[in-house]
Amino acid sequence: MSKPVVTRFAPSPTGFLHIGGARTALFNWLYARGRGGKFLLRIEDTDRERSTPEATAAILQGLDWLGLDHDGDVISQFERADRHAEVAHQLLAEGKAYKCFATQEEIAAFRDAARAEGKSTLYRSPWRDADASTHPDAPYVVRIKAPQEGTSVIRDQVQGDVSIRNDQLDDMILLRSDGTPVYMLAVVVDDYDMGVTHVIRGDDHLNNAARQMMIYEAMGWDIPVWAHIPLIHGPDGKKLSKRHGALGAQEYQAMGYPAAGMRNYLARLGWSHGDDEFFTDAQAREWFDLDGIGKSPARFDTKKLESLCGQHIAVSDDAALRQEIEAYLAAAGEPALTDVQSTDLERAMYCLKDRAKTFPELLEKAHFILTSRPIEPDAKAAKALASVSDSILNELTPQLQSASWTRDDLEALLNQFAEAQDTKFGKLAGPLRAALAGRAVTPSVFDMMLILGREETLARLTDAAG
Repeated sequence: MSKPVVTRFAPSPTGFLHIGGARTALFNWLYARGRGGKFLLRIEDTDRERSTPEATAAILQGLDWLGLDHDGDVISQFERADRHAEVAHQLLAEGKAYKCFATQEEIAAFRDAARAEGKSTLYRSPWRDADASTHPDAPYVVRIKAPQEGTSVIRDQVQGDVSIRNDQLDDMILLRSDGTPVYMLAVVVDDYDMGVTHVIRGDDHLNNAARQMMIYEAMGWDIPVWAHIPLIHGPDGKKLSKRHGALGAQEYQAMGYPAAGMRNYLARLGWSHGDDEFFTDAQAREWFDLDGIGKSPARFDTKKLESLCGQHIAVSDDAALRQEIEAYLAAAGEPALTDVQSTDLERAMYCLKDRAKTFPELLEKAHFILTSRPIEPDAKAAKALASVSDSILNELTPQLQSASWTRDDLEALLNQFAEAQDTKFGKLAGPLRAALAGRAVTPSVFDMMLILGREETLARLTDAAG
């Protein structure tokens, strides 16, 4: 029987949740969730100078916004330093690692000489096989004994088999001279202790795999399944960076992208399932597999992101959409909705969500319920109002006073009214939009009237007629 799948996401808390990190987390989450496995979270906070509690909080908030829930407690790598050192001392005791007393100056001098002679600068410590009786009473690092012959093969589910000659591997440091463990050791020990079966991460870590395998093999531990995924590039084909605009997951929340659309887009960024572009979370969990990940870097495309977000907004549950919009307003530092506005927004969702690609677009369409009298028309709306005489609006008001307030009846009444004015309803629609919403682009006049109700509709038309 095969072991249950365990994946992990292990960010460094030195900044926000980068969009590339968000995709890595998503791939790990999808792989585990689709197989009834566990998705674990580890904060790699060993760099004490650059790691901050604020960055950890930002990463957790970003994952929370994306809906990527993790199993168990968040693991702090820093807090496990004693365990990492314990493994290094075990390797030392078993003769698989050694104490190296070479100074920084000696190593630098060796490299300078090798460079001058055109030789490899890979440092070979003279202490590798030195007798313990010759050890000086001086600071030392602990190095692993790297294999010196043959080849190490990284069996990668995305990149294929990657071979590295062992004579290209140095005796990697495990413990610094102050006794603190290095990142490479910490990662392996943590992954082993957490029971991680699949390491899915960026391909900038591919070379690390060969060095980390040395520790697995020296300890007699099973090597996890490797899957190194290509990085994300900007539209210009260069590595995604600040010059391409927003980078943090929370920035995308604050820009008004729905989480479901972002999940869908990130899943498609470097992974595919046939020609499917739009899919649900359930489909993504069912379909996601490592063999669908491409070897080439994916390009971030905002238009595609917006298109998918629009499709997700259109099929979202109205109550869930209202809640997510309220969270967006908080993230963007915008004023919260009142209870009445929130209720009206949900009631109106059927006529707001069809063509909105982002929440700001949807809220712009919802302006008619989020504003209050007197309505301030924008420039386009003011122009539309000026195109119709006040008397026309004044004539319409008493007819609406006694109308049956259903869509069919309102539609019939307004079309008859337009005919009586010797015009088409299309000519009246612009001024009515302007009167009811103060905007030129709105849901249909009939939808606005139904949502606003008779009293508010008549009050707005009376205001507009002056």
